[in-house]
Amino acid sequence: MTLLKRITINDVAQAAGVSVSTVSLVLSGKGRISSATGERVNAAVEKLGFVRNQQAVALRGGYSGGIGVIVHDLCHPFYAELTAGLAEELEQNGRTLTLLQDGGDAGRLQQCVDRLIAQGVDGIVIVGASGGWVELRERAAQSGVALLFASGASHPDEVAMVRPDNQQAARLITEHLIKKGHQRIAWLGGHSASLTRAERLGGFCATLLQYGLPFHSQWIIECESTQRRAAEEVANLLHRNPTITAVVCHNSTIAMGAWFGLLRAGRQSGEDSFASYYDHQVALAAFADVPEARLDDVPVTWVTTPAREIGRSAAQRILHSQPEERRTASNVIVPSRLVRHQG
Repeated sequence: MTLLKRITINDVAQAAGVSVSTVSLVLSGKGRISSATGERVNAAVEKLGFVRNQQAVALRGGYSGGIGVIVHDLCHPFYAELTAGLAEELEQNGRTLTLLQDGGDAGRLQQCVDRLIAQGVDGIVIVGASGGWVELRERAAQSGVALLFASGASHPDEVAMVRPDNQQAARLITEHLIKKGHQRIAWLGGHSASLTRAERLGGFCATLLQYGLPFHSQWIIECESTQRRAAEEVANLLHRNPTITAVVCHNSTIAMGAWFGLLRAGRQSGEDSFASYYDHQVALAAFADVPEARLDDVPVTWVTTPAREIGRSAAQRILHSQPEERRTASNVIVPSRLVRHQG
């Protein structure tokens, strides 16, 4: 017995000489497709005997119920927490979720977007993309698909985005240290290419200047996010500059490494006591990239970046997106808050 080959949307695209996403748009009635292209696709559908499934029927009504989510790196604590909040909100609203990971590759990201458009999703949320923002927005808008970016930092391109307020977070944590009596505050962690770090440093430096405190470029230390490296760097920093009384850490991994480094150097951190040069204590403060419940109980002042709340906000935005908004730029900025832990 000869088995008949199942005709797929890829077969239709090849026969019509168009992309898979174009076939999907013709079937769904979305986007701007010329009548000639539509006729070619429909002719190929009839010739091949392609069966328009339930998803295509739903698409013709303008609603599929599906939302695509493309994540830069699911292993990153911030993006994992953000995606969890996004998924929870979508599921509570009865929407199905298709989750893809681009691994930081721009070509792979474009493929993911095309794949989701071809599947007929109603909207796409891109979590943590590093480039090609406007091109992706136009690609989705031409297909009649809502597109939103959820990121850890702002971006110079004009796109719709949900993100944390990194400068506000840095002002919170720096002002807290200053009000505790610290006047010689250093920075540890992050890399110069990071937009998140740049925004946080901007808030940090602006707050120092606001209070008339010194800013020393040699007190701003880049550091890879490992505890071992952070422990080494904080020890070297304090050896060269023993009058530093507080250190702001770029993330929770850096903070834990710095704490171990202070223990080894005999300069244990003390959150509530004024860490003076004379008693050799150094206070630590850090940006938390994990949920508050998972913060270690060590003497560090944390400022939380509400990743799960950002995810929920992104889900609400994509669910209520209107067609006329799909080429406009709008930002939803979620503030951070201070959490004081005492070890």
